[in-house]
Amino acid sequence: MTHRSSWKAFLRLSLVWVPVKAYPVAVSGDHPAGGARRPQFHQLHADCGCRIRYQKQCPRHGEVAAEAIVSGYQYARDQYVVIDPAELDKLHSEDDRAITISEFIPPEALDPVYAGGKSYYLLPDGPAGHRPYAVLCRAMQQAGRHALARAVLRGRAQLLLLRPLQGLLIVSNLAYDHQIVRPSAFADQLPAVKVEAEELALAGSLIEAASSETFDYSGYRDRSAEQLGQLIEAKLAGTEPVVAPPASGPPSVGNLIDALRKSLAQLSPQTPSKQPANGRPRQKSARRRVAASRRRKSS
Repeated sequence: MTHRSSWKAFLRLSLVWVPVKAYPVAVSGDHPAGGARRPQFHQLHADCGCRIRYQKQCPRHGEVAAEAIVSGYQYARDQYVVIDPAELDKLHSEDDRAITISEFIPPEALDPVYAGGKSYYLLPDGPAGHRPYAVLCRAMQQAGRHALARAVLRGRAQLLLLRPLQGLLIVSNLAYDHQIVRPSAFADQLPAVKVEAEELALAGSLIEAASSETFDYSGYRDRSAEQLGQLIEAKLAGTEPVVAPPASGPPSVGNLIDALRKSLAQLSPQTPSKQPANGRPRQKSARRRVAASRRRKSS
């Protein structure tokens, strides 16, 4: 699969400038790893099957050509100030268009809640960028650091996260601090709940039973894309499409303790040593977890 760069820029660290080109990390359409391609739908006229078209309309003059459309900011009712794209370009210098690293941070210093935009692989753009790119990438890997950076991309000032991954640099769009809704905004919807020791111990055992040390993300597939493809193939072939089984709904398992015990029994049927016959976690294991926690805190 041939990858095409989306945009080009300079990666800047003080007096070091690295020409780079960006490639999307997440792609739509063909999947190089062999995953199912999600079918794309179009809106059609139900009576004749023709594809619906959308036209730009002016209430005074009817249809308007794309080149006759401008951008405007509404400052009062039916009052606009027109902004030309060239005027927006003049707001930023060429230096602003560089991805300028402002500081390096530990990977755990930035909560994932700030990462909500697209991510791009940055690769050196031409021989002049090979050495400084390699030095910066390896130095960040060796230091175990990520970087916060700023750039003007597509006319907008962006806050970015730069991090190394397997010899490459990845840049991701970040939300600004004032754009994040704080957890405290929902404090009145989260009443104080007293958690029982047995509930906590069972939940911990359930998490342990469902944990994996050999995590393989490639095992998670877009099942809806596969199902859509099967539906389309069935309709084209004139066969009966496969339908999902009826929903069973939440099971009736009694209280939370019962649900935790039964869930644990389903996840670990082959590990009776972790789950006694009475369904209760061994007190010895709970004490060991507490002791281990205390040792970690004291160290």
